[in-house]
Amino acid sequence: MDNSREVREFLTSRRAKISPEQAGLPSGPRRRVPGLRRSEVAALADMSVEYYAKLERGNLAGVSPAVLEAVARALRLDDAERAHLLHLTQAADGSDALTRPRRRRPTRQWTPHRSLQWTLDAITAGPAFVRNGRMDLLATNGLARAFYDDVYATPHNQANLARFNFLDPASRRFYPDWDQAADVAVAILRTEAGRNPHDKDLHDLVGELSTRSDDFRTRWGAHNVRHHGTGTKRYHHPTIGELTLAYEGLEMAAEPGLTLTIYAAEPGSPSEEGLRILASWAATHHTETLTRTDPTG
Repeated sequence: MDNSREVREFLTSRRAKISPEQAGLPSGPRRRVPGLRRSEVAALADMSVEYYAKLERGNLAGVSPAVLEAVARALRLDDAERAHLLHLTQAADGSDALTRPRRRRPTRQWTPHRSLQWTLDAITAGPAFVRNGRMDLLATNGLARAFYDDVYATPHNQANLARFNFLDPASRRFYPDWDQAADVAVAILRTEAGRNPHDKDLHDLVGELSTRSDDFRTRWGAHNVRHHGTGTKRYHHPTIGELTLAYEGLEMAAEPGLTLTIYAAEPGSPSEEGLRILASWAATHHTETLTRTDPTG
């Protein structure tokens, strides 16, 4: 990806999101663009307009941490946005290991260590899975496999949550809050693009989704990023129905770039009962599949 363009569009989009009132500045008449002017950001960051304009053109190479922090404060960046700006700066410098091309094995060849699969299988009360920053489902427990049955039902999804979200009509049913799910998916991909700008598989995925989905293309252009660590979401499973689940996303120290996500229902809630039913359905479905495929059965 063109780092200078990424920097330019990211900073411009953040500037457009802040009103003069939010920044403690008078709004004044005849503002032709939304958000702050470059001169106002420069004043808030205590730097010259010329220098800030240079940064916004994408020239971040050699910028000091103090300058980055000043820009982050002026633009009111959150933690995820600050990290994204840092990754873009590292890519511009070309000196940080985080921004160098990673020798990653293709997703389809990645196999979880058997102890990781044992760990996933030991989680029986809720769906648990491992994904990468491209939102490929790399390893699951039985309940997660059943939970994402719609994702696996269509081979074209390639076990990828972003493809499912934007290219599979079933996602509109699975995610009752579809717009929110779509925003999150794109923000995760944007974050990964900043962290790992040389990932060819990610470039290909973004190109495919941009070509085939107007919803994706519009969101991608917004340059929103986020840390997706904890929260609550609603789902509509085709077999179980409505589920409201909390989730925790844990970065895997042994596998940088991968996230272990675990879903759980509130104790005593209808969703907890729904997960029990889903676990029973998954076990029955698995047994029936083995029976059909076993030539001795």
